[in-house]
Amino acid sequence: MTQEYYEYITKQGDRWDSIAWQFYTNASLYEPIIKANSHVLIEPTLQSGIKLKIPVIEQQNTIEFQLPPWKK
Repeated sequence: MTQEYYEYITKQGDRWDSIAWQFYTNASLYEPIIKANSHVLIEPTLQSGIKLKIPVIEQQNTIEFQLPPWKK
């Protein structure tokens, strides 16, 4: 299976976690982005104008359930 990527050009003030939030709505998922961009130095804030590959990751399925109403 071939890995799919989004392309993203960094802007001033971008951080790995803020980019993860932008693409995955989860700031803690920055590690796949770092791994896909081994050519970029790992720094707290990224320089603007860096072309990044953002891996497309599968959204985890979550189970949504409702508690039964409390009986008196």
